[in-house]
Formats: sequence, C-alpha cells, structure tokens
Amino acid sequence: MAKRTNLREFQQSLSNRMQDKNRKSGQLSLLGIQIAGQNYLVEMVEISEVLSLPPLTAVPLTKPWFRGVANVRGNLYCVADLAVFLHQTEVSGTSANRLLLAAERYGVNAALLVDKVFGLRDASSWQRDAVQENQYFDEHGAAWHKLDVVGLLKQPDFLQIGI
Repeated sequence: MAKRTNLREFQQSLSNRMQDKNRKSGQLSLLGIQIAGQNYLVEMVEISEVLSLPPLTAVPLTKPWFRGVANVRGNLYCVADLAVFLHQTEVSGTSANRLLLAAERYGVNAALLVDKVFGLRDASSWQRDAVQENQYFDEHGAAWHKLDVVGLLKQPDFLQIGI
C-alpha cells in the first residue's frame, strides 16, 4: 500500500526537489514578491506555502504590524504585515495580497503578509550590488532585495508582538 501524504507535505517535498535541482544546475530560483512597492526575493525553502488572505481574527494589545491570527486548515498562524514591520506603509489591501507561511522546520507558525507575489525568478544572471550583498538588479535594471525569512524569525522584535 502506498504511503499517504497530505498536500502540505507534497508541496514542501516538491519545493525541496526543485531547489536541489536548481542548485545542481547553477540556477538561483527565488520567489519574487512586492512589499510596500519594493521588490523582494525569498528562497523557496524558507516558506512552505503561498495563499490568499483568509479572514483574520484581531488580537488586542499587539504591535501595529501584527494583523491577527488566521486559521489555515485547522492551524493558527500569526499574521505579520511586513510593510509595517519594515517601517513602511501598510499592505495595499487588495485581492493581490498573499500570505507566505514560514517553513514548518522553523517551529514558528508565522504568516508574512505581502502586497503581491510575482512568481519564481531565476536570479543567477542578475547583477549583485557590490555594497549591499542582499540586493540584485535584474536584466531591466530593477532593484530586488533578498528577504531573510530565517533572520526575521529570529529577531526579538518580530517574536514579541505585545505592546
């Protein structure tokens, strides 16, 4: 009898296999997202899923960037508005808004609210900024910043939501 896997395990397995294949071929595949009008790149292994914004339950006495909790298939996720956390404006509030769920291996049920998701980008041929190593320039000259999800999840300011 074949082993049964749930959708999340299948998606994570597929993402891991794609990343392994890309590393072997020299490609640098990253997920392109937009936060407060700026382009960012996220490594696919750092997130487990991208989904539309579900209904949120507000939590009183929390920091302005903490939007509340979301129920995702029976699991509660803390939703952080990255635009506000990064000291910018709030997300646009359109139907293009998406949640990036942090990978399960980090042990934090965090969902990162972003303005939009552009899809996978191969940044292997992009120019890397000589001063800021986490910044790239695509073939059209547009700037892309690399978002360090692991570093974000380790920040004490991010983990402390209460005011």
